[in-house]
Amino acid sequence: MKAYVFPGQGAQYPGMGKELYENNADAKKLFDEANEILGFDITKIMFEGTAEELKETKVTQPAVFLHSVINALVHPDFKPEMVAGHSLGEFSALVANGTLTFSDGLKLVYKRALAMQKACEINPSTMAAVLGLEDEVVEKICDEISDEVVVPANYNCPGQLVISGSNKGIEIACEKMKEAGAKRALPLPVGGAFHSPLMEPAREELAKAIEETQFNEPKCPVYQNVNAQGSIDVEAIKSNLIAQLTAPVRWTQSVHQMVQDGASIFIESGPGKVLQGLVKKINRESEVAQLS
Repeated sequence: MKAYVFPGQGAQYPGMGKELYENNADAKKLFDEANEILGFDITKIMFEGTAEELKETKVTQPAVFLHSVINALVHPDFKPEMVAGHSLGEFSALVANGTLTFSDGLKLVYKRALAMQKACEINPSTMAAVLGLEDEVVEKICDEISDEVVVPANYNCPGQLVISGSNKGIEIACEKMKEAGAKRALPLPVGGAFHSPLMEPAREELAKAIEETQFNEPKCPVYQNVNAQGSIDVEAIKSNLIAQLTAPVRWTQSVHQMVQDGASIFIESGPGKVLQGLVKKINRESEVAQLS
């Protein structure tokens, strides 16, 4: 079975989507529509902007979403049997399998980006990558830091877990992870503690927008970050999507579940090849490819 996967924030690069825009009339139409929906020229930033300009959350999230989704929608061979996305990529996956329309997906992604940026300003916070420790050890250390917020945020692949929390909490956790034998425990250049309780203000704001959006019956199951299970139940998909901002991304578990449910090849749609690398680390037997 073909599983299509969609990347999250961090996969962006200057010039992304330019070739698609110039060589495909359908893609051009969707990019132009996106500029109208957003009310600013995002394609100009994507095609001509610097890495620094692309790094701003309110630009990054819609940019990665647009590249991922348009690449899939205009591809003649795109016929998904299961889909999944990493964090922001879950919204791309939901457009790809027909649960959300292109315009509704983009509007939600933009609202999500603005809400997350606002939450970051309310609670200055950060994330850190922990390499070379068992998940259980990382979880235990996070649990033991009781006076600060520190939680596992992204289960990316075995031996690679991202933690999220207050600046002080992350600082303490990084020291403890190194003492426990982590190869590395280093803060990431992100604007805030995504996928942690500190994103609660953003979750509340996004929940309202999600509740007001029309969700359609999906063409194939989506494997969601919150529970790593495949679903075609519209109400379940909706509540998992609302929970996503404050809950961890269970990517390792999602890939295992997709393999168990018959995924033989994972095809990444969007900028970069991050997810292909993670899939290979999670399950060496799986075939990976880029949708291009």
